[in-house]
Amino acid sequence: RMTAYHEAGHAVVGYYMPEHDPIYKVSIVPRGRALGVTMFLPEDDSVSVSKRKLEGELSTLYGGRIAEELYKGHDSITTGASNDIERATYLAFKMITEWGMSKKLIPIKFVDEGTGFTGPQTTMITEQINNRVEKEIEDLVKKNYKIAEKILKSNWKKVELMAEELMKYETIDSDAIEKIMKS
Repeated sequence: RMTAYHEAGHAVVGYYMPEHDPIYKVSIVPRGRALGVTMFLPEDDSVSVSKRKLEGELSTLYGGRIAEELYKGHDSITTGASNDIERATYLAFKMITEWGMSKKLIPIKFVDEGTGFTGPQTTMITEQINNRVEKEIEDLVKKNYKIAEKILKSNWKKVELMAEELMKYETIDSDAIEKIMKS
């Protein structure tokens, strides 16, 4: 049941995010190391992705973890969100350090994946920049976490409906999802 709420959380948040890919299906059938999956299917190929779309993905990644907490409370959250958190952290890191998507930092590449920091080599400057980068990543994550939380709280009945459908059928497709979201 917790997996059903988790996956419903991803789906409901993703549904309401602007520029997000449409939901293809949601399943609580385990696959590999995943206990469930929410699949989004892009309508078009894209090379360039907007900040708005990336932020929607961030919010959606946290939707599962937030749904668990809203369903059973903070002390009952599970390790099921570990991959979501890892992916969200990586995405937020790239947005700030490589893609210049911060209003507070100049659009330069702050890190080199192979060697680390690419800016000035003095320790003091490196530490100052590192602190600013970390703060921007944290602010970006907090902002999108709150967006996802607000969406789930204001659409909790849809999360519950979807979780119940998942418990009954294990996998639901886009038509069933659309029906739930329009209810």
